[in-house]
Amino acid sequence: MLLKNQPGTAENRQLAGDLMDRQGKRASASLYTAEERRRRDSTVWTLVQGLLAPVQFLVFLVSLALVLRYFGTGEGAAAADISIIIKTLTLYTIMVTGSIWEKVVFGKWLFAPSFFWEDVFSMLVLALHTLYLVMLLAAIGTVEQRLGVALAGYAAYVINAAQFLWKLRVARLEGAASDEQQPRLAVAR
Repeated sequence: MLLKNQPGTAENRQLAGDLMDRQGKRASASLYTAEERRRRDSTVWTLVQGLLAPVQFLVFLVSLALVLRYFGTGEGAAAADISIIIKTLTLYTIMVTGSIWEKVVFGKWLFAPSFFWEDVFSMLVLALHTLYLVMLLAAIGTVEQRLGVALAGYAAYVINAAQFLWKLRVARLEGAASDEQQPRLAVAR
């Protein structure tokens, strides 16, 4: 069954590699079609993501401090482990809700063209956090090795968060540009 004019289909989006429109003029890639932007702005999942992202970042900062404290003093391994578990559960929550958001907005659970590389990098973040949990629960490696995996996951998380912040900025700039292009009604005084 051919899907026409559906979220994520080429007919409904300028792809990054498609630099020319049908008239041969230079085209720009857009994160959202008008319909995707409407769905993004009307779904509760956008608010959920907007609330969970800063919560996850705060949990990350506390956990990072506890892990670095352990590496600096040799104390607080249990507190660091608990904080990493909380960070990982927060990550899993934002990944599940983010997948729901992506399905509502783009019609795909993951790897929508507009967020493909962010989703790819998110898989690395998930893999490292999950590896940490496996090491903890199966008592694999030393505390330092386990916390080292957590730090690698945290470094990947920072890069991934920067990817999403960049996309948020691009979306805001595109939204402002599309608002400027909207026809305005003149009001007589």
